[in-house]
Amino acid sequence: MADFHLNERNVVELGSGPPMVFAHGFPLDHSMWDAQIEEFGKTHHVIAPDLRGFGESESVDVVSHMWHFADEIALILEQGLNVQEPVTFCGLSMGGYIALEFWKRHPDKVKTLILCDTKAAADSDDAKHTREENAQRVMREGPGFLADAMPEKLFSKKTLRENPEVVEQTQAVMRATSPIGIASALRGMATREDFTDHLAQISVPTLLICGEDDIITPVTEMQSMANRIPNSRLAVIPGAGHMAPLEQPEAVNQVIREFLGAEK
Repeated sequence: MADFHLNERNVVELGSGPPMVFAHGFPLDHSMWDAQIEEFGKTHHVIAPDLRGFGESESVDVVSHMWHFADEIALILEQGLNVQEPVTFCGLSMGGYIALEFWKRHPDKVKTLILCDTKAAADSDDAKHTREENAQRVMREGPGFLADAMPEKLFSKKTLRENPEVVEQTQAVMRATSPIGIASALRGMATREDFTDHLAQISVPTLLICGEDDIITPVTEMQSMANRIPNSRLAVIPGAGHMAPLEQPEAVNQVIREFLGAEK
């Protein structure tokens, strides 16, 4: 497992009951899950870390591999919070990559999976090149250029038009994020494993969630993932892009509630 000190990671907790972990997307922090933390904190022990280099967690000037994040969450659960029972692990985008690594490396700790707006495939060579360019640029200039450019890809046109406050809050989080943390995660995502062939081995109940207008991980790609995972279903969220839990929180909370209720 990764070597780190628990006090270097910020973790938000709420509620009691079955444990439920939320892993945020890039380059954000736990606050993207605020609506889910509030909702499921009523019935579950919600655990929402700021991943290394994001939010209030310290940065590490090395490549942040997805398995690093997964192992650190396992240590947080075991040593920091004394969580002994398997968890519902919910991750969005980069958090979804981490969820798959967590399932692979710590299968005994997973009760159910929720994969939001994410993919199983590894980066193409072009995508890897772009990530490295952005890693170098963020170290030179800071994260402002990402905050300016990413909303058009992250949010649906409906959200951009009707909910600018959510967009602006997300941009503020990006601008406040450590350049070292961003660069480390970019390089980690570029080197991540292709999980496509592992999907058929996932035996735990799995919910996939995708914004109807997601252009980063489209519905067709997530449907292909769902087709490969034996005990899974895909929920498509109208009026949402890549940030479905943030754009349409009530709709996402509803499908998660239904999923968790069915798995009791």
